[in-house]
Amino acid sequence: MMLRNRQWVRLLQISFVCIVCFTLGTYYSSFYGNKDCTTAKMDPSHVVYPNLKDGFSGALKSQSTFLVIMIISHPKNLERRTAIRQSWLSIRERKLRKDVLPLFVVGNENLSEVVSKELNEEINNNKDVLVLPIQETYTTLTQKVLASFVQIDRNVKFSFLLKVDDDSFVNLSTMVDELRNSNYNQGLYWGFFDGRAPVKKTGKWAELDYVLCDRYLPYALGGGYVLSHDLVSYISTNSELLKQFNSEDVSVGTWLAPLKNVHRVHDVRFDTEFKSRGCNNKHIVSHKQSVEDLKSKQYTLTSSLDRLCESETRVRNSYEYNWNVLPSLCCSRYDSSLP
Repeated sequence: MMLRNRQWVRLLQISFVCIVCFTLGTYYSSFYGNKDCTTAKMDPSHVVYPNLKDGFSGALKSQSTFLVIMIISHPKNLERRTAIRQSWLSIRERKLRKDVLPLFVVGNENLSEVVSKELNEEINNNKDVLVLPIQETYTTLTQKVLASFVQIDRNVKFSFLLKVDDDSFVNLSTMVDELRNSNYNQGLYWGFFDGRAPVKKTGKWAELDYVLCDRYLPYALGGGYVLSHDLVSYISTNSELLKQFNSEDVSVGTWLAPLKNVHRVHDVRFDTEFKSRGCNNKHIVSHKQSVEDLKSKQYTLTSSLDRLCESETRVRNSYEYNWNVLPSLCCSRYDSSLP
């Protein structure tokens, strides 16, 4: 009888241990399980700022500015970030410096020891790097942009946000002047729009989950676009509910598509397509620029020449967006007089 009791006690002990192990295993596997950010969706609301000597997250909190400049960059692109700091971010006017808050957004997952060391040195020397716990691949770009929106919305008081890539040049004084005099303090979605791009099903830019239409909903191209604070806040607030597509610019256009008070402003001065249309002195944002292009544009803009281009060039025509026709008919390149 005593032996049977002991057997029952032993059985209960084993059962208890199994239950505890299962529970702990489930918890830790869900918490630590998938470190690969290319497949695991990062919760944008739980971003941390690791490897920061002086605590950049604290510096970010309670910031107040007119325009946040969110520059998407790769950890290895130190030369580009340096060129931007020395070119279009080298702001001389004191008022303009107070009007803008530049943030280079980089991921720091699975970096080599050399790149990690260079990034930490850069962070210690510059208070303009926002670090996200994410691996840098094309498929994580939308997560990166979304997480940046969340952190900026939660920690910075601002009126507008400019998202650009680190191969873009921005005429900052013109942009800030335009925003200061804008008719749209809310609901502004400003850039160079496309509404007839077919949904790709193969290749690097394939969107296998995009089933809304056979063409992408109208969106501002990712080389550079501006959002007013209320639109960034809407995306941030609903971040956990939003479907993320491979292309971040397509995703933003899709997220904002159903809102009733969005002012989509197509501007030919945004040269933000997959390749540059050339150099025009009226351009506000110029995408696909080399490091040499960044330096050259800054030199001509701040020198006695007081213009963006040493000489204007045209590689391809621009277009005005026709909002009165079907999106598939929106964008015909026929007017060579456009910048």
